Amino acid sequence: MPIYNKLVRDRIPEIIEKSGQTCNTRLLDEDEYIIEINKKMYEEMEEYEAAETTDDAIEELADLLELIHAALSHYGASFEDLEKVRVEKAEKRGGFDDQIYLMNVEEDDS
Repeated sequence: MPIYNKLVRDRIPEIIEKSGQTCNTRLLDEDEYIIEINKKMYEEMEEYEAAETTDDAIEELADLLELIHAALSHYGASFEDLEKVRVEKAEKRGGFDDQIYLMNVEEDDS
């Protein structure tokens, strides 16, 4: 019997049961939930990094976005709140469009 012990999407138990299998689940409390969201983000990021096609990369980014929505909800924030912060940071510090790779910063000897 495979053991997963991880956060899954809401309909996964239903999908498992429709396939004729049985699964055991439990509901997480809020502290456990955010810990598991964070773990799942790392898992999805690894899958994104391993993606070999554009379609696979986009699918993994969609999973990350779903987790971002879940984390925002946990913190009582909306996607619009997040987007506002993103825009403010982009205005102050820029985005990543120019593909700049910082190698080092020379220290001023004075």
